[in-house]
Amino acid sequence: MAGEIINQTRTSLTGATRTRNLLSFFVALLSTLAIHTITAHAQIAGDLEVTIPFQFHAGDAKLPAGKYIVRTLDNTDLTIMEISSEDGSTSALFEVRDAETNPAPAKSELIFNKYGNRYFLTKLFEEGSTNGSTVDKSRYEKRISQAATEAQAHVPAHHRGRQRS
Repeated sequence: MAGEIINQTRTSLTGATRTRNLLSFFVALLSTLAIHTITAHAQIAGDLEVTIPFQFHAGDAKLPAGKYIVRTLDNTDLTIMEISSEDGSTSALFEVRDAETNPAPAKSELIFNKYGNRYFLTKLFEEGSTNGSTVDKSRYEKRISQAATEAQAHVPAHHRGRQRS
């Protein structure tokens, strides 16, 4: 009889342990989904149009001055963006992560690090939002930045299809 009571107790404890483990799993899953949702709102939404008046680098690519469209690629967890010329002849992909600014910019803008006469895309912010994206430095930018003094250039952008004010 004592053996039966011990076996029943073990079975009850195993069931309770499974329930606790399952509950813990769901709490962790919900927490992860909540964090992912917050991250998704911290990125650039929609396509930005921009006229860049100088030759520049985006990721590992060197691009000429001109009109460009910047967008986040679908199915990349919002970590890969594309910049392509208005006519589609030139484009580059680059990795981004979350960035913050304070105060929120009055207009959408791209920010470039400037070393001598070389420009590197470094940040993107949307009008009215303190959250944006920062571009990971390429090996080339890291090398150039060690030998030159840094400055920044801000280039205004606007959402595609919206009127400029």
